[in-house]
Amino acid sequence: MSDTRDQRKITYQRSFLLGMGLMLYLLKLGSRRRVRFDLDSPTMLANLNRLTGCRQEAIAHSDTLDHFFGHVPPGSLQGLRRKMIRRLLRMKVLTHSRLFGRYLVVLDGTGHLFFRQRHCPHCLTRTVAGVTQYYHHVLEAKLVTPEGLALSIASAFIENTDPGASKQDCELKAFLRLAPQLKRDFPQLRLCLLLDALYANGTVFDLCRQYRWKYIVTFKAGSLPALWRDYQGVLAVAPENRLAAETADARRQTFAWVEALEHVDDQKRTHRLNAFQCREHDHGAERFFAWVTNCTVTAGTVSALANRGGRCRWKIENEGFNIQKNGGFNLEHAYSTGDRQIKNFYLLLQIAHLILQLMERGSLLDGDCRKLFGSLRTMADRFRESLRNCLIPLDAFAARPCQIRLDSS
Repeated sequence: MSDTRDQRKITYQRSFLLGMGLMLYLLKLGSRRRVRFDLDSPTMLANLNRLTGCRQEAIAHSDTLDHFFGHVPPGSLQGLRRKMIRRLLRMKVLTHSRLFGRYLVVLDGTGHLFFRQRHCPHCLTRTVAGVTQYYHHVLEAKLVTPEGLALSIASAFIENTDPGASKQDCELKAFLRLAPQLKRDFPQLRLCLLLDALYANGTVFDLCRQYRWKYIVTFKAGSLPALWRDYQGVLAVAPENRLAAETADARRQTFAWVEALEHVDDQKRTHRLNAFQCREHDHGAERFFAWVTNCTVTAGTVSALANRGGRCRWKIENEGFNIQKNGGFNLEHAYSTGDRQIKNFYLLLQIAHLILQLMERGSLLDGDCRKLFGSLRTMADRFRESLRNCLIPLDAFAARPCQIRLDSS
């Protein structure tokens, strides 16, 4: 970590303030103001000192925390997150989650902050019922696993940085910034991107071809109308490309697919694509899904591509954004209003969520966290009270290393 404060005049070390920032999210305090009330015990101070290797005499004020993150380049926290993910990959913790040898990465945008008045020159704007709204969005890349992990690996902030631009920044423009960053951070990683219908265009297909990435993109009639018509036409005369299956929980699925469809984009580039669909009957309810992909689709792969691939895209919403917004992290709360602080608090939230997911699914706790504590929010409450009232013994830091396994069931 680096910061631009005058190191001769500081009171609080960066490791201590970083530890405080992590506790803001690990303990699910919900706002920076609560630092004064929930981290104020002498035992909490002693525990933070032991965890961060510092000797601070008091908990820092929440404004000091805000000032510190205003001096931390966002690249520092991005680098920290990158090292954490690389460590997990080297340890082969996530190997079981691969689909045909490739890690699944979902890209999607989410609302981050919303204001009634212009907050900064970078705000995005929209008008609803005659009222102008100001907001900040983020394009997020999360590595997902079938059992429910959603680990942040890259972020691109969607903001208006060019005052002379005729159009606002958007999710697709952010993708063109995020994809090269993802390739630089993980150059050898074999990826399969899971994308919604917004990304069904030639630019995305061509970029994935250059980076040798696979992709599974939601397929709708409105996104690629000419290709959709071709798909339906070929599908009608290829009855052999069908597969019926039943899941372990008695859902009946019917798969159909077409290979080697030709798509010419608006820049006259030709793409060879495969398309497949799943029609599911679930105890009287019927669902339909369709995707376009550059993966090989056969009777032996179509079920895995649909169930362990395309349908895992929703994990970024359910296990990712929804938990971060409604599960105690308070993603849409303005922890700060400074431009650099906004980015750093967002990145810190992603790092803390990564740590908590490993805690919740690790073998350190004997059983499912929701059954042990009633909810994940209650687990954070117990964690906070433990740090406030129980001193971590010094011999715990000298204990023999142990292996904590990830529950992949």
